[in-house]
Amino acid sequence: MQSTTTRQPQALTASQHTSLIQQAASEHQKFPALDQVNRPTVPTEQAAYYLLRRPQTLRGWACAETFPEGLRPVRINGRLGWPVAGIRAVLGVL
Repeated sequence: MQSTTTRQPQALTASQHTSLIQQAASEHQKFPALDQVNRPTVPTEQAAYYLLRRPQTLRGWACAETFPEGLRPVRINGRLGWPVAGIRAVLGVL
């Protein structure tokens, strides 16, 4: 018979929390500024960064075809490529 108890998550110390926040912030800085991107498409994670959304939101848009006007992704070897021109248009940065 299996036990039905669940493990409680352990609390983080202040220094652990700070290091996790710094790590997350540094991960967001790995993408260049949108005006410096000269490729026609960018991967989902990068597009999500520019659009201030989570990558899973963009994947949902692609699956349900509910993306904003002009932001239709293209499939490249089974992956989504989001048009940089569409990202700029959605953000109003032409």
